[in-house]
Amino acid sequence: MNIMKSSHILSTFLLSFTLTCTSSSFAIDDDNAMLNHIYHHFNKAFNTLDPQEMLFIYTQDASYISNNQNKKILLGRKEILEQYRAFFKKINDKKANIDVDFRIIQRHVEGKSATDIGYYLIRYYPDSGDEEPISEFAGKFVGVSKKYPNGHWYLVVETNNKADTAFYYNAKPQPNLYYGRQFTPINSEPTTTYE
Repeated sequence: MNIMKSSHILSTFLLSFTLTCTSSSFAIDDDNAMLNHIYHHFNKAFNTLDPQEMLFIYTQDASYISNNQNKKILLGRKEILEQYRAFFKKINDKKANIDVDFRIIQRHVEGKSATDIGYYLIRYYPDSGDEEPISEFAGKFVGVSKKYPNGHWYLVVETNNKADTAFYYNAKPQPNLYYGRQFTPINSEPTTTYE
């Protein structure tokens, strides 16, 4: 009787442990999927030149630290949105298009906080009537996100620096982390930064 009772207790414990591990694994996979979704919003914003898409990316009190030494730290989603509005307007006024994509090389998730580290690539397509070539530039970034009760993640802090495009192209995919499209490398060096 004691052996049967012990066996039952052990099997109950193992089942409970397995269910906990499995649900924990699902939670991590769900968090990864939701965090990866942030980068889809960035893609959409750049493809459509729509700054309103930033409402799905940044918290109300987010901070953005630009790589430009002549720009202040932007505090709050409103300031960040204004920066993107001005940036997208420049692109639109030139009748150009722009693409962005990301490759996350490391992610740390602790509770309701996550930190993504990776590279981005921005590609600029001039108006077809211009003689200007397609250009691109890359950077490295750190983004800190916060999970809200609805299960969505939003950026709280973002900072970036310029980097050689080779770092983006050579970044290896990591399991469950966002890994951008397969841009075909172009050989031209960017002559202008579009900030």
